[in-house]
Amino acid sequence: MDLRATIEGGALKTLLSLPATVQRALSGRPLVLDGQTLAPDLQLLLGMQKLARRGELGGASLEAGRAALSANAALAGGRQPIGAVRDLVVAGLPARHYLPHGAHAADQGTPLLLFFHGGGFLYGDLDSHDAPCRVLAEESGVPVLAVDYGVGPEAAFPAAFDDAEAALRWVRDHADELGVDPDRIGVGGDSAGGNIAAWTAIAAARDGIPLAFQLLVYPCTDIDRDTESLRLFGEGLYLTAESMDMFTATYLTTPEARADERVNLLDVALPPGLAPAYVVTAGFDPLRDEGEAYARHLVEAGAEVELRRFVDQIHGFLNIVGVGRSSRAAVLEIAGRLRELATARGGTRAADG
Repeated sequence: MDLRATIEGGALKTLLSLPATVQRALSGRPLVLDGQTLAPDLQLLLGMQKLARRGELGGASLEAGRAALSANAALAGGRQPIGAVRDLVVAGLPARHYLPHGAHAADQGTPLLLFFHGGGFLYGDLDSHDAPCRVLAEESGVPVLAVDYGVGPEAAFPAAFDDAEAALRWVRDHADELGVDPDRIGVGGDSAGGNIAAWTAIAAARDGIPLAFQLLVYPCTDIDRDTESLRLFGEGLYLTAESMDMFTATYLTTPEARADERVNLLDVALPPGLAPAYVVTAGFDPLRDEGEAYARHLVEAGAEVELRRFVDQIHGFLNIVGVGRSSRAAVLEIAGRLRELATARGGTRAADG
């Protein structure tokens, strides 16, 4: 990390560790939209990013956007403890296996979360989501296997989805080597990765492959979104309507791709046998409504679903585990729910908080 990043990271951590009342005084009038109040540490964070001209997900070029995501992830994620990490090759793809303290690669019968990172199908890699994967594994006790699927435009649609399905098959074929119980494998991801994880669960159910659970964190589920959350939160809250338009235009370059069921999950006739789902949304996220619509779609198809909206959070909060308090608290709650999902199936319910 260079000197500037070190200074910025120290300042960010200090300011976001201040009492909420001080943060509120620094950030100004509370941001209230749709009956929700943005967490004061996030309002301060967004204000600081705007001053540093780092306030949105996107960039003047693909390379600039990728670099900005990596830089923001490093600043917000910090260095999180984990029992062990090892690099693997999964179905020909780079992957990273996170083992919580007390777990070993040779353990037999452990659960596993197969994780796909977010980034609009264009950004992100193993490093951009290293911190949240560490926290999810360490705090849940569930090993996490993150797979670096091919992003566009270099790996054109539907390569990411093909990679994900191949990764799941590889994990099942190598369950003994990983020390994994093949009946306790789940899939998960955030944003675009949530879309990929949801599709992988659908494909698995169609093929009769049992999955134990799916963890979908603010998933994108409707490429032609026309939602109230997009209108309310599509500017100034990190993920913007403009950046989403760019992601779509760059990744889905033909009418056939835009119409494909893999990126239009609300229109998919869902199969029986879908894994129980924990769907997470953020109150100030333009993707909020489509994620919650997909949770309802799953319920209507007979799947077991728990919907949890973190009303004071923004898109990308999964990565904010090294600074501030509110996002880390949300991620710790998700990790606790992951622990429960990996050991038992729950009922259908919904919660906001």
